[in-house]
Amino acid sequence: TTPRIGDILQKLAPFLKMYGEYVKNFDNAMELVKTWTERSPQFKFIIQDIQKEKVCGNLTLQHHMLEPVQRIPRYEMLLKDYLRKLPQDSLDWKDAEKSLEIISTAASHSNSAIRKMENLKKLLEIYEMLGEEEDIVNPSNELIKEGQILKLAARNTSAQERYLFL
Repeated sequence: TTPRIGDILQKLAPFLKMYGEYVKNFDNAMELVKTWTERSPQFKFIIQDIQKEKVCGNLTLQHHMLEPVQRIPRYEMLLKDYLRKLPQDSLDWKDAEKSLEIISTAASHSNSAIRKMENLKKLLEIYEMLGEEEDIVNPSNELIKEGQILKLAARNTSAQERYLFL
C-alpha cells in the first residue's frame, strides 16, 4: 500500500562496505588471473571454456570482475534519480535521503579505486581491440591519451594516418 525503498536501502547500505574491500583487492585478483592464465594452460583453457558459455554474454572474466566495482556508483546514481522524481512530501523522502547519504559516503571511499578500475577496463577494451596479442592490462599501466595522429616517413615525407594509444 505504501511502496518504499529508502528504508530498505538504509538497512542494507552498511553492507556496501564489502564492495570497498573488493575494490581494494581487485588489482591483486586481476593480477592472479593474469598470472595463472599465463602459468597454467589448464587454467587458461577452463577460463576460455567458461567465457564461451551463453550465460557469460561474450564477456571475459575480467569484465565480469569489474561489475561489483561499478555497483556502488550505480546505486548512488539511481537513488539520486529516485529522489529527483520523488515528491518531497513522500513518506519515503527522509529514508531515501539518509540512504543516499550512506551510499554516497561508501562511494566516496572507493572513488579513486573505481577510477583506477575504469582505466583498467579501458585497457582491457584496447587489449581486445588489438587482438589480445600484447597484454597491456596491468594495474601499473595507465591510459593517458588516445587519438588519430599522422606518421611522417623520414625518407619521402609522406604522411600515414595512425591511431595512437599512449
